[in-house]
Amino acid sequence: MPFSKTGGLADVLGALPAALARCGWDATLVTPRYRGVTAGTLAARFPVSVGGYTRDIGFYEAPLGDGARAILVDCPDLYGRDSLYESAGVAYPDNPRRFAVLARAALEWAARHGTPPSVVHAHDWQAGLAPVYLKKLYASHPVLGGVPSVLTIHNLAYQGLCESDWLPRLDLGWDEMGLNRLEFWTRISFLKGGIVDANVITTVSKTYAKEIQTTEFGFGFDGILRARAADLVGILNGIDTGTWNPAADAQLPAPFDAGRLDAKAASKRAVLARYGLPADPAALARPLVGMISRMVDQKGFDLIDAVSNELAVLDASFVVLGTGDARYEDMWRALAARHPDRIGVTIGFDENLAHLIEAGADLFLMPSKFEPCGLNQMYSLRYGTVPVVRAVGGLADTVRDGVTGFVFREYSPQALLAALRRALGVFGAPDRWRALQVEGMRQDNSWDHSAQEYVTIYGRAMGLTTRA
Repeated sequence: MPFSKTGGLADVLGALPAALARCGWDATLVTPRYRGVTAGTLAARFPVSVGGYTRDIGFYEAPLGDGARAILVDCPDLYGRDSLYESAGVAYPDNPRRFAVLARAALEWAARHGTPPSVVHAHDWQAGLAPVYLKKLYASHPVLGGVPSVLTIHNLAYQGLCESDWLPRLDLGWDEMGLNRLEFWTRISFLKGGIVDANVITTVSKTYAKEIQTTEFGFGFDGILRARAADLVGILNGIDTGTWNPAADAQLPAPFDAGRLDAKAASKRAVLARYGLPADPAALARPLVGMISRMVDQKGFDLIDAVSNELAVLDASFVVLGTGDARYEDMWRALAARHPDRIGVTIGFDENLAHLIEAGADLFLMPSKFEPCGLNQMYSLRYGTVPVVRAVGGLADTVRDGVTGFVFREYSPQALLAALRRALGVFGAPDRWRALQVEGMRQDNSWDHSAQEYVTIYGRAMGLTTRA
């Protein structure tokens, strides 16, 4: 289980190090020890300084499985807060310091072990300064000098922007205020720094690697990424097939697999009961559509809002789990109040319930405006729950229209509704439906394949290093 979580990145970082360890790598994850995290044993304590800010940092070691480990960076001033990144919807004003300290702490931990790491792998803007520090502050360091770096972009929409007056407080010079450095429209961007200085850049699906080089999906970074196109690679995220396994999932009332799909009905009955929806024979025969999502525009909730009345009168039931914008939370609450026999909603997040929805639903809806990779469609495929998705990012790379799911291209309410109606039509043909389920369950989306691709990228980055 992740130590902390706001989205799919936590699932990735919980599974990738162990998959790398199975490939023979000594993998260490460094992450903040946020409030409420009790895992780990104190392995070291020493001061870390960034821009005149100095704190005594505790480093707690916790196993991740298969020989991989996590190092949890303990600094209550920075990480002992009510939430990870913001308060009342407003980003913490010292986020630049919080994540600069994380980068420096990770590098200082590595430096104290004498043997240089083969590669430093940074994820998203929060770690974007790690490649910058390697190039700027550790270039001649006896241990870290010349160590290569890889940056993975999980979601380009989050760029780690702050005002330029942070530069001296990050131990960076004013020469970083340039178009070829960290500057982005008079501000600085942690993510841009990582893109500029990493030896290799990856993102989380092959389609997304192409999309982020366009103005539609580039969020202003498309030109920066096109300039580094030769070093940009798409590697599809995997899923933890041990945690997400319908044949051995402790959250389900009955195990099932592709050869025992009839046992999936027990999970459908359980999830309907959990939401207080009818579970009589007629309700069990009706298709159940599941959604587990942040309720935001990125996830296509504006499309759902536009056709909410039409959805409510389809011959289907809906169960929804998630949090997000108040207007979308209110939309689902109102729909559930008007249609208590067909629509159930839980505002919040519940890992156990997420497993039950993936197992008990017949269809899973992901109408995303953009989706770098997506994990829920892969969970759904593994659980025989047929995805209905928009053809973007990792959704386009994992769901085959009419073979493992249903795909629409145009970002419009009408296209979403047409795809869902098409899926419901096929649900009425049991043999065709079971063929979709079985084909999806046969698909291998495990981390082991993706980890091998990362190993190849690490080798490439090491080949580009100037280290002797």
